[in-house]
Amino acid sequence: MDHRQIWQQLLSAERLGAGKAPRSRERTAFQQDYDRIVFTSAFRRLKDKTQVFPLSKSDYVRTRLTHSLEASCVGRSLGAVVGREIIARHQLPEVESGDFGAIVAAACLAHDIGNPPFGHAGEDAIREWFRTSGLLDRHPLTPAQRADFERYEGNAQGFRIVSRLQSPANPGGLQLTSAVLATFTKYPRPSAVDRELPGKSGKKFGFFQQDAAHFARVAEATGLIERIPGTAWRRHPLAFLVEVADDTCYLIVDMEDAARLGFLSYKDAECLLGDLAGTSVSGGRLERLHDPKERLEYLRAKAIGRLLESAAAVFLENEDAILAGEFDNELLAQSPVAIPLQAVLQVAKETIYTARPALEIETAGFEVLGALLELFTQAVEARAGVPGLRFTTRERMLLQLLPAQFLGHGGEPDPDPYIRLLQVADFVAGMTDSYAVDMYRKLKGFDLPT
Repeated sequence: MDHRQIWQQLLSAERLGAGKAPRSRERTAFQQDYDRIVFTSAFRRLKDKTQVFPLSKSDYVRTRLTHSLEASCVGRSLGAVVGREIIARHQLPEVESGDFGAIVAAACLAHDIGNPPFGHAGEDAIREWFRTSGLLDRHPLTPAQRADFERYEGNAQGFRIVSRLQSPANPGGLQLTSAVLATFTKYPRPSAVDRELPGKSGKKFGFFQQDAAHFARVAEATGLIERIPGTAWRRHPLAFLVEVADDTCYLIVDMEDAARLGFLSYKDAECLLGDLAGTSVSGGRLERLHDPKERLEYLRAKAIGRLLESAAAVFLENEDAILAGEFDNELLAQSPVAIPLQAVLQVAKETIYTARPALEIETAGFEVLGALLELFTQAVEARAGVPGLRFTTRERMLLQLLPAQFLGHGGEPDPDPYIRLLQVADFVAGMTDSYAVDMYRKLKGFDLPT
């Protein structure tokens, strides 16, 4: 296929589980996807999920919700810039630059929807519990099923949420377009593969075993290039833009939050953002701003603009290699901003992500999530009749606390051990930070109603 045909397939409006989306002048299928994500309960819960500073008392600090909204704005702009040039190069019929922007914006909006409580520390806590609990040794799980738990990944949970858990009565869950689902999936591979997959897209995994068939349909609809037949694929080209939008927002705005909370001086933040913004900064405009907060906001906007310009240039320069599946690196790492961006990342690792309040609460998150997984898996395993476990009054009450959507038919644990354990993980991972802490305290008897 030529580039024009490849792009036409990559922009597939076929909905998972529902066929091709009808055209509408008022709202494109990709804009409808954005709206469907906004109205989900999983998206709303991001308001109380950690971005960098868990359970912050400051009303200024960003949460996963505000981060996702900011990333979607950046992604929309970046997608439209790239889309305008792609359309001009290949004369794509009935496609507008706004379609590219809407696809990237929707994928960015959902990119963190699968994150468990306490951010990346929450992912580590879930992995650690399953690795050390001994629970997986009780069942004849396949190596791939076992890897889903031992390498637990919020990206895979995100795909599961939008394609299965939200609107579960529908085949395909939210029934988003294949273009958006493929763009959302930065790591189009399962947790276990039979050989090493080099490149950025092979570092993590993007779907659990139960959801592999869903992603295979998405890959077929969009024409993704296979790396391992029927198992792993090359990235959708627009997934590179989602990665840029995410990295741009979390690195730059995390510095802004850290300066506001006193973990980084305004002067140091200003220097770092100034280096990123480069010649786009107007010296006269900056001199007229005296409030440190306003100076950072101005530099932040300029830095974001330069990063997007650089990323778009790298994408367009490497379009042939990207479409052929031969490019698998971060766009910004290949751009002129790579060096100042690395300086920002280094400062973030040294002063922001290791800030004492964040570390204290994230460490406590291991205790909270581990305890919740222990309590609820014990209840479902005992009810399922696993040898050596008694279904006591306590387990019966815990089972009643587990919402019906995380159980099998008739409100009973699923007979398949892989599915029932995955459903408990769904329940715990879907909690907000505050809800997880509150439930932990109540179930452990630390905080009883009076």
